[in-house]
Parts: sequence; structure tokens; C-alpha cells
Amino acid sequence: MSEFDAVFFDIGGVLLDLSSVRAGHDEFIRRLVAAHDLTDHEAAKATWRGALGDYFSGTDGTNYRPAAAGYQYAVDELLGRTVPESEWKPLFEEATYGTIRPHDGAKETLEALDDAGLYLGVISDVDDHEGRKILDTLGVLTHFDHVTTSEEVGKKKPDQAMFQTALERAGVSPGAGMMIGDRYSHDMVGGREAGLTTVAYGASDGPAVDYVIDDLREILRIVGLRD
Repeated sequence: MSEFDAVFFDIGGVLLDLSSVRAGHDEFIRRLVAAHDLTDHEAAKATWRGALGDYFSGTDGTNYRPAAAGYQYAVDELLGRTVPESEWKPLFEEATYGTIRPHDGAKETLEALDDAGLYLGVISDVDDHEGRKILDTLGVLTHFDHVTTSEEVGKKKPDQAMFQTALERAGVSPGAGMMIGDRYSHDMVGGREAGLTTVAYGASDGPAVDYVIDDLREILRIVGLRD
């Protein structure tokens, strides 16, 4: 039997390989450039990334800003006009969701945890639709009992509202829960403050980290399902 009742995951950088997200965005820009007869793909990528950076840098503390609005802003900046969502979003979703992939071991780990009867949750700074669409595309959504997003809560990690919402939904004590994340200041510090056992997967090591792993399947050893 595991000493843990619930395991919580971040999405980007943990379940989702962020290099595949960048590849998907690059493919979207390539298609957008072609569709609008632009000539400089690299300049278009720079404009897109700069606009997204400007949008998210305007966030006030841990308050939530929807990614969908950021994508809209970046497209408008790139094309120099207000672009209807119907003109860009289908292209964006086709390019992005056709490219993203999970990290090695993600599916195997989730399946084993699910089969063992542990509560599985997500605590992620994403939009509701985007978070669930990503998990569904990766083929892992059905393993999760609940997905807690920043859009739902109105805050971003490490705000304790994110962790408390997830814990209340799970109905478990913090000491029986584990948080796996790739950002020290968000996932590890926030998880430790909430009383969760913290597992750094790509996150920097530090006082808020209980375990450091480089393969998601190591979680099965930590929870006691494998030697």
C-alpha cells in the first residue's frame, strides 16, 4: 500500500514536453505566414514570442491572465490588425494539437497510479479548455479525477488558492498528497507551503524539494508501487 492517497501533476514541462509545444507554435506561425503572404518566418516568430511575453509580463502578482487572450493579442500584433478568432484559432489548434507529445514515461506512470487506485489530479496555470484539450490529445485525460486550472481559480501558482482548491476536491490531507512540477518557485514552493510532498521534475533543487527525478516512472518507486 502507498503512503500517498493523491498525486497532483503540473501539465507543461511535466506531462507535456514543452519542446513539442514550441514546435507546434512554430508550425502555426509558418502556416499563418503562408496564409497571409508574409515573407519573413523568423521575424514573424520573434514578433509572436515578443507579443506573448509582453502580454504575460503584464500579469499582476499571481492573478490569472487567460492564454487565449494572449494568443489573440500576439496574432493581432503579428498581422497588424484585429483578427477574428475564427480566422486564426482553427489553424492554431490544428498545428498545436497535431504536434504536442507527452514526456517519456508519462502514460505508463499515470496508468500504474490509476490502476493502484490513487487519486490523480492536475494543478496547472492553464485555461480550462486548453488544459483539458492537451490532456485529451496526450491520451491521459481519463486518468484524472479532477483538473484544477488557473482559469477556474483565478490565480496562478504558488498562490495557495490553487493548491487548496485541488486538495478540497480530492478530499485528502496535504500530508497524503504529492505534487510533481517543473518550476521551483511555483510548484515546489507552493506545494511545500500547502503541506504536500514535492517532486522536482525539471525544477531546480532547493529547500522546498523532497525528491528530484529525471524520469516520471520514478514516481512509482516514491509512492511504493515499485522497488
